[in-house]
Amino acid sequence: MQAPRQPASAPFHDSAADDTPIRGDSTQWQETQSPTSSELAECLFFSPEDGRIWLNDQRMLLMHSSSFGALRREFIDHMGLQRARGLFTRTGYQSGARDAQLIRTRWPNADRTAVFFAGTRLHSLEGMTKVEPLHFKFDADSGFYEGEFLWHHSCEADEHIAACGIGQDSACWTEIGYATGYVSGLFGRLVIFREVECRAMGHKVCRVIGKTAEQWGDVSADLACLYATDSSAAAPTAPPTAPRAQAVTTDQLVPIGASAAFTAARHALQRVAPTPATVLIGGESGAGKELFARELHRLSPRSEASFVALNCAAIPENLIEAELFGVERGAYTGASHSRPGRFERAHQGTLFLDEIACLSLPGQGKLLRALQEREVERVGGGQPIRVDVRVVAATNVDLRQEVKAGRFREDLFYRLNVYPITLPPLRERRDDIPLLADAFLTRYCRDYGRTPAGLTMRALKALLLYDFPGNVRELQNLIERGLIASDEGRPIDLVHLFHNEPMPPQLYSISQAGTLTTAVEAPAKAASGSLLERLQALQITPDLDGLEKRLLDEALAKADGNLAAAARLLGLSRAQFAYRLKKHGNGQAAQPSG
Repeated sequence: MQAPRQPASAPFHDSAADDTPIRGDSTQWQETQSPTSSELAECLFFSPEDGRIWLNDQRMLLMHSSSFGALRREFIDHMGLQRARGLFTRTGYQSGARDAQLIRTRWPNADRTAVFFAGTRLHSLEGMTKVEPLHFKFDADSGFYEGEFLWHHSCEADEHIAACGIGQDSACWTEIGYATGYVSGLFGRLVIFREVECRAMGHKVCRVIGKTAEQWGDVSADLACLYATDSSAAAPTAPPTAPRAQAVTTDQLVPIGASAAFTAARHALQRVAPTPATVLIGGESGAGKELFARELHRLSPRSEASFVALNCAAIPENLIEAELFGVERGAYTGASHSRPGRFERAHQGTLFLDEIACLSLPGQGKLLRALQEREVERVGGGQPIRVDVRVVAATNVDLRQEVKAGRFREDLFYRLNVYPITLPPLRERRDDIPLLADAFLTRYCRDYGRTPAGLTMRALKALLLYDFPGNVRELQNLIERGLIASDEGRPIDLVHLFHNEPMPPQLYSISQAGTLTTAVEAPAKAASGSLLERLQALQITPDLDGLEKRLLDEALAKADGNLAAAARLLGLSRAQFAYRLKKHGNGQAAQPSG
């Protein structure tokens, strides 16, 4: 049996900025190295009013351990011990691989040992067990990894003992999968963990050891748990890896999302795309209806022909017929030449009619005839022109209500409503906000020649809770605004995003002491108050001497040692600046001429 393929995410050493060897030892680790416990705890936050819990940009679930235990027992009863063990191991692997991706993305320049150490803290933070590292060493160049850990208060061991009592087999399957997925996701090759002692076997504490598959030797039993075996085929599939966000380059204009609501709409689009059926796309303004229509065209057999769009709300009523069906020369004053309409231009392709409800009743009648007869007649012309067009219409209002109100023709509604797709508003697909924000930020960094620096944790939390009345279009605008307002190479914060928009409700994060603390404050409130109030809103206790010294040093560095220029940056005279430098023990810095 071959070893499974490597994790889908890139190995950690590929993201290193230098050429130093990628090796580390737990004895080198220091408590203050980032990501610290408090930094990791800040990534876990709660939105009680919204019914969501987040770990950075991943939605989490808080459930009773007894419910987890009941689920585990039911799987064992119905699937048997080995199949259930494999399922829970693969589930843990997926979670560990996701967390490895989180750490690599959020702390790309962190010390390598600290990054490996962060997995033990995340594992504990997520409530499965308290991890005590005994030791670990790794060397990516030689492919060596070895680690030993103790697991205290293991949830799985507790639930297994409650259900089955003490037995002869280890029971921490999900946690073994997590450790395997996390370390493998960082190391770039499969690192397998084994539970050599377990409280479910009568030991005082659970003890696990991790090594690469090559170091272990025979790993067939381990791989049997990592492989998902189809009962109808003997050949196993590759082990699970962390699902990756849909890869989107900055030049692609495709719908982005992974939430359940978005996925349902995407599946509907993929189902209807190969057919010639007329599609009616509903959804609020800014939800991405035209983007969906373009994707429908791209996936259809008509993709090599033209995609032609018309916003019915943007065309005056007296010109809509000419826009749709074209004009013959001399049809009216100013018609100096013949021109085709949108139907002709979309021949053998797709015609997208946005805001279809804005068509007047006479315009609706002419559109209905064109759809029924599959032919058009130019304004001022006398010959019908055959057209082969797939029509995709879009609306941000309920057309059934428009029909009842007499503002929309019932026969046209049924002609358009062959296959309806409703796009959810962004507030109903919050899981997609980090994916969309990242795609927009990447695009605008390229367009503006800026260095990507991401969002602060507070800014991301605020976006995850904001209602987005303008939907995806508003998120796009906020990201562009935030990039413009922020400094080069610095992350986008709350003050850069929200100006006149209503701030989202408060959400809560975990403090280092384990208490819930307010994690978002309105920047407008902080900006309107005193400096002290701003610092308090940012949860910063000011060190006055340290703050003054830092300002002096930064001004001096920015002025390349020129005291006069540095003084001007802070609104001081050269003598005042030199005096303050000397007060902080920087008298030598006052020597350059200015």
